[in-house]
Amino acid sequence: MTAESLSASEAKRLLDTGEPVVFVDARNPVAWENSHQKLPGALRVPVDEVSQHLGELPRGAVAITYCT
Repeated sequence: MTAESLSASEAKRLLDTGEPVVFVDARNPVAWENSHQKLPGALRVPVDEVSQHLGELPRGAVAITYCT
């Protein structure tokens, strides 16, 4: 697995072409709870726990992590 930066337009291109994509919301629980902006279907994994949950991500999908 490699980490790369991805622009919003590049993420949209992946979605538009049908590439398997999973979004991972990496905000801490307090930030997530206080936010009114949540992406439906995104997995919630706080940034300090991402490495512990890598095995839970779908194989063959591009994982896009984000936080606000």
